[in-house]
Amino acid sequence: MLNFKQANQESDQKKAGAKKGVFVVDNKIQVSAQIEENVDLTKEIIGEEIAYRRGILSVRDLIAPSSLKVNPTFMQLGKKFLRTVFVVSYPRYIGVGWFAPIINLNYTFDISMFFYPVKSALILKQLKNRVGNLEAQIISDSDKGAPRDPLRETALRDIEYLRDSLTQGTEKFFQFALYVTIYSESAEELDRLSDQIEDIFGSRLVYSKRAFYQVEQGFNSTLPLCNDELFITFNMNSSPVASSFPFISSELTSDKGILYGINRHNNSLILFDRFSMPNANSVVFATSGAGKSYAIKLEVLRSLMLGTDVIIIDPEYEYKHLSDAVGGTYINISLSSENKINPFDLPRAIGGEAKPKDIIRSAVITLKGLVRLMIGNMTNEEDSLVDRALLETYAKKDITPDSDLSQIEPPTMTDFYQVLDGMEGAEELAERLKKYTEGTFAGLLNNLTNVEMSNQLICFSVRDLEDELRPIAIYTIVNYIWNVVRSETKKRVLVIDEAWWMMQNADSAKFIFALVKRCRKYYLGVITITQDVNDFLTSPYGQAIVNNSSVQILLKQSPAAVDLVQKTFMLTEGEKYLLLECGLGEGIFFAGNKHVAIKVVASYTEDQLITSDPRQLLEIEEAKKQFDVNLNQEVSGVKK
Repeated sequence: MLNFKQANQESDQKKAGAKKGVFVVDNKIQVSAQIEENVDLTKEIIGEEIAYRRGILSVRDLIAPSSLKVNPTFMQLGKKFLRTVFVVSYPRYIGVGWFAPIINLNYTFDISMFFYPVKSALILKQLKNRVGNLEAQIISDSDKGAPRDPLRETALRDIEYLRDSLTQGTEKFFQFALYVTIYSESAEELDRLSDQIEDIFGSRLVYSKRAFYQVEQGFNSTLPLCNDELFITFNMNSSPVASSFPFISSELTSDKGILYGINRHNNSLILFDRFSMPNANSVVFATSGAGKSYAIKLEVLRSLMLGTDVIIIDPEYEYKHLSDAVGGTYINISLSSENKINPFDLPRAIGGEAKPKDIIRSAVITLKGLVRLMIGNMTNEEDSLVDRALLETYAKKDITPDSDLSQIEPPTMTDFYQVLDGMEGAEELAERLKKYTEGTFAGLLNNLTNVEMSNQLICFSVRDLEDELRPIAIYTIVNYIWNVVRSETKKRVLVIDEAWWMMQNADSAKFIFALVKRCRKYYLGVITITQDVNDFLTSPYGQAIVNNSSVQILLKQSPAAVDLVQKTFMLTEGEKYLLLECGLGEGIFFAGNKHVAIKVVASYTEDQLITSDPRQLLEIEEAKKQFDVNLNQEVSGVKK
């Protein structure tokens, strides 16, 4: 039995033990019933929490694959097969952009690059020891009379160059790891893709291997977790490491602009805004039937949807169907047409600030170029006579530097002929000009202007003109357009199709070149299209037009012109053969310093609006006629 004192002590110990959660009875520690109850309650709460969370969908549940199977050489992730290829060694010299062919492959794969910096002091110490060994071996071979070893001498030069670069701080040293994880739909396709990527590596003398019994580690190393579980590195300094950076992918995609076509390198979209370049000009070179007009009509149609005004000079009646479909204005310029443009129209005042003297001088300079196109080459005396005659022609209508040009009526070609005919020494010039005022060509340039340019799409057609008159008419039309453009700054595109007509004469070629150089200031982009590449590029103005065009589109080329195109655009041999062998609507799209292989693709509705195929156009006309017949029959049935 316990005495009273002992009983009080045990009672005090039990109370103290209860506060701590234990009882001391006969020097033994027992778990408190209260703690057991708390533990049971905690387990119950945790169990309910686990049961509740088991029914909640998390992000991990969304991104997790349905299954995962690891094999020695590949891994199966759901229905996808994957394999990791890692790089083991690199050649002594490797060029910038060597990794681009793999980046631009049209396959699904992940790429991981790991860079582990190494202290320069540690590397310099190792390189110093290596230099000592190489120099000792070279001296020993020389003392023995043995022939020199080029490998040792090359290694010595490389090490010395690296030591200098590391000491000067122009280079850093890294351990570099490169992994590529390939995805495919089947094991056979995975093997084929692996062989292709290893072949590309091998063609650059880069030695690679497939992960074996480390497939899961390879997959984890290419996940965006910055976790290198393979750790297969190669010692490299900054320059070769930088050449591996994947910053040269052939992409021409922006967040604004129109769709030009499909990137044949990687099937991405070529979305581009020509007005984002230093200038909005472009040139299009292709053989006949290669799809150059088709590509530009597609660009025109998509530009109209974005609110850009478009003006087209159409020499072959190719844009009539498109103009009618979008509600454009189609102006036919010919000897018998009712639409006329007077070349003596004065340039409109730019912002209302130009002086009358400057406006008249600009008009005379432009008209002198037109007169040279009309009557041929002139001597210096004849040039002076024409200059004086033009000024007197304007003065005859009271157009002088002191006149109010808003209240005048411009002269016509007849007025100019009369002035020239009355000048001493200008009789021969007047006789050569007479056919444009009284002869067979009198209906072209001898009337007041009666055309308007208030529509979003304006087309000028010169199809019905004789070949001799086409350069003259196009020169007049372009000058009229230029006067309108300068009078109001607005987002516009001018399309000059078959521009080689203008390049045949120095004056018209010079005029187009001046237009291309100055149009940027007035928010205008000039699109120059030609199929006669040799005539265009051999002209000094043609070459200058190309240099002042930020966008160039090269479609299929003829063997006779491809060498000149290659020289002008500095194409590689592969790009040259691409232009020789590409199909309809395929070629190379240049935008500044970037260029990609393009394939022009249109929707069915767009194709119906822009096609130039005669067979397809006949089918469309037949479908229209059949629709009209069916509609008339239905209307007749309703009336009955």
